[in-house]
Amino acid sequence: MHPTNNQVQPPGHNLRAVDLNLLVVLDALLHERHLTRAAARLPMSQPAVSHALARLRVLLGDPLFHRTRGGLRPTPHALALQAPLHDVLAQVRRLLAGAVFDPAASRRAFRLAMSDYGASVVLPPLLRHLRREAPGIDLEISYASRGGMIAGVADGQLDLALAVFGETPAEIRRAVLFHEPFVCVTDAANPLAPPTLETYLARPHVLVAASQDQRSGEVDAALARIGQTRRVALRLPHWTAAPAVLAGTDLVLTVARRTVEPAPPGLAVGPVPFPMDPLGFEMLWHERADGDAGLRWLRELLAALLA
Repeated sequence: MHPTNNQVQPPGHNLRAVDLNLLVVLDALLHERHLTRAAARLPMSQPAVSHALARLRVLLGDPLFHRTRGGLRPTPHALALQAPLHDVLAQVRRLLAGAVFDPAASRRAFRLAMSDYGASVVLPPLLRHLRREAPGIDLEISYASRGGMIAGVADGQLDLALAVFGETPAEIRRAVLFHEPFVCVTDAANPLAPPTLETYLARPHVLVAASQDQRSGEVDAALARIGQTRRVALRLPHWTAAPAVLAGTDLVLTVARRTVEPAPPGLAVGPVPFPMDPLGFEMLWHERADGDAGLRWLRELLAALLA
């Protein structure tokens, strides 16, 4: 039976009755979970976002969000829409952008996740290039554990993740941006002398680990392969603070070389006195972004800048 003129069709069955800009608002609300932040992200006024949310509730037949003291809590229906909504909007953007991406004229925002080590290596050359060649492009940088970054790429919350990764799902693409050897850093007045495995293991160490469940990393894995362990006297969540704690101590920090080039004043940099594979710094993206000309441009730019 076909609907008559007097019958109301659900809006999902008639795209002409749907303002697709509402989907952009819903995406921002799901990402920010706060009216004011979503309005700034779009950019729109807060009353305009509130009005759009009211229309979305009617359109989708669901409250979508409940107000809390900290912002907005999505309903189960809203959460179920998050990943497919992101995919749909990404496909629309690719459709409108076409096969050619013009970075000089683009007004696009890319969402990247990286550690503070990654940020210290990636952002200086990337921002210099963008401000000179693509000033309309914005970056949203976030931080998460390695697992959190992989999940963010998988569910569409991130365009790219940059770090050192282990196993990833089959739908996640990956590319190594550079290989970096490790070095030992100490107070210049108290270097490893001589730099041998024995002197290395005799000293207390600084371990940088992003999360409480990350009890070791590349350094400890390399030591385990030769049947050795080290004493970790200080465990930190951030790379940037690590060199500063070495001055006036006998601590040893083992890090990727780029983090201490040039050597900070008062510190000595030397080789790691045991076999250790270089760090492979990677970027991850989802296979659904393979056809996105803008993301392809950004990936190629990062590869060129960090080679």
